[in-house]
Amino acid sequence: MEWKYGLDGKDGYVDYETATAFMEQRVADIQAGKAPECIWFLEHPPLYTAGTSAKREDLLTPDRFPVYDVGRGGQYTYHGPGQRIAYVMLNLKKRNPDVRWFVAHLEEWVKNALEEFNVVGETREGRVGIWVDRGNGYEDKIAAIGVRLRKWVTFHGISINVEPDLSHFGGIVPCGIGDEKLGVTSLVDLGLPVTMHDLDMALKSTFEASFDPEAS
Repeated sequence: MEWKYGLDGKDGYVDYETATAFMEQRVADIQAGKAPECIWFLEHPPLYTAGTSAKREDLLTPDRFPVYDVGRGGQYTYHGPGQRIAYVMLNLKKRNPDVRWFVAHLEEWVKNALEEFNVVGETREGRVGIWVDRGNGYEDKIAAIGVRLRKWVTFHGISINVEPDLSHFGGIVPCGIGDEKLGVTSLVDLGLPVTMHDLDMALKSTFEASFDPEAS
């Protein structure tokens, strides 16, 4: 397993085209047995991505940031500074060739990492991602999940809000959900002084247990 950070291990925003090109090449190399599995931690400049189920009416301000049509599942998602992206390139043939297993364990991984900061992340039927209960029927999304597989090798992955500009989510209906009681939050918005490095360490320390092939 290779843990990759930014571009050549350096901080800075990675543009979406560069990230996509890297994932395409790494997936091909994993399939060919030329490269190890990889988890890539990075941040993007502000942008929106449209998954295969995206509805154009959910893009509320189309000229605000660049919009990329991508091959992952899901609808519209915002990416930008202060949000940890983890692109996950795993060979499920060697783990468990089951898409539902993979998504469930991505969710488990995010929840386990958030638990390191005493944040209870939860999944909801019919709603993709990880949610935080704010009380009185209000819930905020703290992490998004969008995946793609090619010959059982995965790419795309997860995004977790550390300290992004939450107003940037206002340009879309996130994941097609417009309920006024459903919002977006971040670790810092929850009052936690968590840094990107802190979250990276939590993700690394909880990965193996979260993706145990023997786990249900």
